[in-house]
Amino acid sequence: MREMLFAWMVFAAVSCTGSPPDIDQQKELHTVTGETMGTTYTVKVVSADGTFDHARARLAIEQRLAQINSRMSHYLADSEVATFNRSFTTEPYPLASETVGVIAKANEISRVSSGAFDVTVGPLVDAWGFGPREPPTTLPGSEALDEVRAFVGYELLVVDREASTVQKQRKEVTVDLSAIAKGHAVDAVAAILADFGLTDYLVEIGGELRASGNGQQDRPWRVAIERPDSGQVSTTRIIELRDQSIATSGEYRNYYERDGVRVSHTIDPRTGRPVSHELLAVSVLADHCILADARATALEVLGPVDGYALAIEQGWVALFLIRGEDGTFIERATPTFDQHLE
Repeated sequence: MREMLFAWMVFAAVSCTGSPPDIDQQKELHTVTGETMGTTYTVKVVSADGTFDHARARLAIEQRLAQINSRMSHYLADSEVATFNRSFTTEPYPLASETVGVIAKANEISRVSSGAFDVTVGPLVDAWGFGPREPPTTLPGSEALDEVRAFVGYELLVVDREASTVQKQRKEVTVDLSAIAKGHAVDAVAAILADFGLTDYLVEIGGELRASGNGQQDRPWRVAIERPDSGQVSTTRIIELRDQSIATSGEYRNYYERDGVRVSHTIDPRTGRPVSHELLAVSVLADHCILADARATALEVLGPVDGYALAIEQGWVALFLIRGEDGTFIERATPTFDQHLE
């Protein structure tokens, strides 16, 4: 058996090809699944017979994910982030060092991408109907968007990691970590498995993945990237993943149409408007899933031209899936991405 998961819409499926190699000790595949952050998680572990404590692993994973959610969810009313968002103060606000670290990492990606990635974008997402509320009956006008944009911008957050505080420059600023928290949570679960002495595992939360070591047949984990067809599920590429993470950001499944206009859920924080380019999805590989997660969002906002240029400039490993004129799609990978293709 060779393990394979989809990196966009993820399926807990295992493909079977070939015969197992000769190995000194028979290895077993263990799977732990559950729900978190409004989505699902799947953890696959390969270990020698009888060495994996499923109950202990599940308990540790569930407790860690609950802790992260209690800190970083903007949907839970009593979470750290939700409480911070409601605090109309411009004084330094104490947060858990973990939360401050994730916001600091987000701001690093914001600076590199010139604001294409921005955790203060939430009010604009809400204005376009992709938050908790239903889509608007009419599209927001320039005046309404300008009012919201006045308190959107990563520069409006001052992060002090030493003091473990975050300071708003305007009291209306809010934080939405949904484009980076899942990646961080994947890394956190991977750290738990490593602390247990495990070396061969694949962690997935809501389509973001991190692989360590090999799958059950002593080969790299196989990850399938979904073909961007809105009406069906198919695969465009299969990559081999070992000791790396992959995250995908796309707009072709989450959109609505209003007044003959297609409105994407991907909002450009710099303009306050949904993106209108032809980039359907972009997958990014990185050592840590928190980086892959945030980088994928930044590149999706930037689009097929500016996003590709930034990926080349920064040395990011990425695959861009672009809508062609005839309705098909075009693949454009950075040079280092092809090294991972099966």
